[in-house]
Order: sequence, then C-alpha cells, then structure tokens
Amino acid sequence: MIPPIASNFVAGETPGEAMDHVDKLNDRGVHGILNLLGEHYDQRANADADADAYIDLVHDLADRNTDACISIKPSQIGLSISDDAFEENLARIVDAADCFVWIDMEDHPTTDVTLDAFERHARETEGNVGVCIQANLKRTREDLERLADLPGKVRLVKGAYDEPNDIAYKNKARVDEAYEEYLTYMFEAFDEGIAVGSHDPQMINLATELHDEHGTPFEIQMLMGVREQAQFDLADEGYDVYQYTPYGNKWFSYFYRRIRERKSNALFALRAIIGR
Repeated sequence: MIPPIASNFVAGETPGEAMDHVDKLNDRGVHGILNLLGEHYDQRANADADADAYIDLVHDLADRNTDACISIKPSQIGLSISDDAFEENLARIVDAADCFVWIDMEDHPTTDVTLDAFERHARETEGNVGVCIQANLKRTREDLERLADLPGKVRLVKGAYDEPNDIAYKNKARVDEAYEEYLTYMFEAFDEGIAVGSHDPQMINLATELHDEHGTPFEIQMLMGVREQAQFDLADEGYDVYQYTPYGNKWFSYFYRRIRERKSNALFALRAIIGR
C-alpha cells in the first residue's frame, strides 16, 4: 500500500487505479499523462516487461475511452542495456498506441539517442510522439532548432538532473533565464506542439503572453500533487492542461531518486504538500 505522503504524488499501484484517477481529472477538464514507474533497468527481461505493460495500458485506455496519453523513460524500456533494446521496445509501444506517446528525457548521456528516436518516430507517425527538453542544459537552444520543423510535440522543463557544470547551468536564476529564452524561441519558431512543463506561475504567464502575441498553440503540463488547484483553475480558464500521473509499485525508488538527484526536490515536494 502506498503511504499517504506518497499517494499525493502517485495515483496507485495498478493501471486501473491510475485510470480511475485520470477519469476524475477528465471530469475537471484536465487531461492525463500516465507514467508507469520504473527506470534504469539492467536486465532485458525487466525492460521488455514494462514495455509489455505499456502496450496493455494503451489498449486499456482505448477500451475505457479515458482522455490520457503515456510518457516513457528510455532507461525503463532498455536504454541502460543497449540502444537496440530501447529502440525495439519503443517501436513496439508506438506501433501499438492509439494515444499520444511522450518520451521522457533523462540525464545528459541519453540525450542524443533519445532525440534520434523521437525524430524517427515523429516522422513515421506524422507527429504522434513528443519529447522532453531540459532548459538547464547548455546545448538546448541547438536541440530546439533541430526540433522546430519536426512534427510532434516538445515539452520544455527546467531540468531535474544534477548535471556537470561544464554542460549545464547550475544557478536557479540562470536556469529561469534560459527557460524564458527557450520558451520565447519556441513560440516564435514552432507552428504548434509546445508543452510548457512547469509549475512556475512566471513561466506559465509568459507562455500565455507569447501565445497572445504569436498565436502558437500550447499546453501546460504539471505533476500530480503539485499546484493541483492551479491546474483546475487554468483548465476552467480554457487552457489545455495535462497532469503527469505516475503509478506502479516502484513508488519508493521514484521518490528516493528524485530526492537524491537534488536536495531542492525534497523541499519542493514538502511545499507542494503544505501549500498546494
């Protein structure tokens, strides 16, 4: 059983519990992004099993008519084992999915292979996949320029991984500045497919201003358990809002990794519980 502190951030241990949670979100005008917890597998059988679970999930979503898509971590479906394992399992999931498929971004050694996989599937599916890009990485402007003319969606986040100083901005103010710069570029250069992955009111306000200026469609993505009332309020105002909704029996390692990656993540979780 998931303890109360974790149940604020995890929808349950089973797909059924997760879809029940998303159905309630749908009643409030919010879409779901379902993520089966699991990452950094070093055994192919585990990666294949989670890929199978995602295939079952997309079939269940179609049967239930739940308004949700899925988001997958590359290391969960084989990237920690080999590029081929990741690419084979991702292809199986994308081929099976009627819903949209997000490819999460992990730490910097995975960036190139993840972007390559996204580009290939974006072209093959005419845009039924998305990828996450992290504003704290110094390479991100060049990556966005590569992605601007591709079909699909790009989720811009600030970045949760504690990357080396030579490749990433470490100062919070500098990361915020980079996020604003990249978000502005996206609204100027992208025709559509912008996902604002942030709980920061400053970034969300900037996105609405840029939308008014350029007309580029966008969506807002936030985590389960973080500023949930703001999610509902934004949906009520007519914005396209998605809640990233983890589920599964690996909830303990999920929280442990988030806290270990950055001490600020623990403080953020605490603020979310007492102040959302």
